[in-house]
Amino acid sequence: MAVNVKLSETLVEQARRHGLAQHRSVPRQIEYWSRIGKTAEENPDLPFSMIRDILLAQQEAASEEYRPG
Repeated sequence: MAVNVKLSETLVEQARRHGLAQHRSVPRQIEYWSRIGKTAEENPDLPFSMIRDILLAQQEAASEEYRPG
């Protein structure tokens, strides 16, 4: 379900720049940052590199679930 939210122009511009570098749209970049923040709050002792690896593994597992067998 998509929901419209108001965001600052600064955040949107930052997401645009980072998203371009990572080949993500602005909404996908903000969702990515949101997942990082949520994971960091839930696991305050984990370094960013481990959080990034966890998110990457989740993405890979999800994409493999949809591959025709």
